[in-house]
Amino acid sequence: MTDTHSHVVWGVDDGSPTLEISLTMLQLAASSGTTDIVATPHANPKYAFQREVVLERIQTLNQAAAGRPRIHFGCEFHLSFDNVDHLMENLRQYTINGKQYLLVECPDFHIGRHAESVLRGMIDAGIVPIIAHPERNPVLRQKLTRAEEWVEFGCLLQLTAMSITGGFGASARSASFRLLDHGLAHIVASDAHDPVHRSPILADARQAVGARYGEDAAEILFDGNPRAVIEGAPLLGGRLISWPPARKWYQFWKK
Repeated sequence: MTDTHSHVVWGVDDGSPTLEISLTMLQLAASSGTTDIVATPHANPKYAFQREVVLERIQTLNQAAAGRPRIHFGCEFHLSFDNVDHLMENLRQYTINGKQYLLVECPDFHIGRHAESVLRGMIDAGIVPIIAHPERNPVLRQKLTRAEEWVEFGCLLQLTAMSITGGFGASARSASFRLLDHGLAHIVASDAHDPVHRSPILADARQAVGARYGEDAAEILFDGNPRAVIEGAPLLGGRLISWPPARKWYQFWKK
């Protein structure tokens, strides 16, 4: 599996506080089947993005983990006027592996109508926005048709694994399945912050998706599409083919 959202670099945001905890997170990811993981520290008003520090610490982690899993560069870019102005002047400074995909986090309490023009502007500039955890965003969750509009003009949606398995509550889980049912989700990632409460384990969510939608869907969401992102390969936006839920999928949750 390929994980395109994690806070595994230590000491730069609210994720891992130490090198030792970062290595523990990487060991958990590798042991549960993750071969590649993208470090995506926050770039927001609270946490200034330190590109050179992040690159240096990724190199340290790659050496210490011996490529199990391989760690890639990225960031979680907060959608704000100040951030966007800087982004447009430094397009590839924030994108995953310096290629065309950018992980974008929306504000929790208000997403103005300017968001559409900003996202379209990114696309016009050759950047593909990947909207992080729309199922957890209170604004988008109440109006998923807005996220659908973004998908239609070229954005991708990334769900959090723990949302699918219920770790972020019933509302986030329900929104995840509504997006999946309608073919509007493109990637599932961990958004890992620590080894215990928000771990980098994707296997449980993959099993849930496979049980409901089939193994082909799980392969696309957990490896095919995220691998295209880290490689900078073309990935079609828009609505994916909707996968009909397998009958009696809910029995998985009773185990």
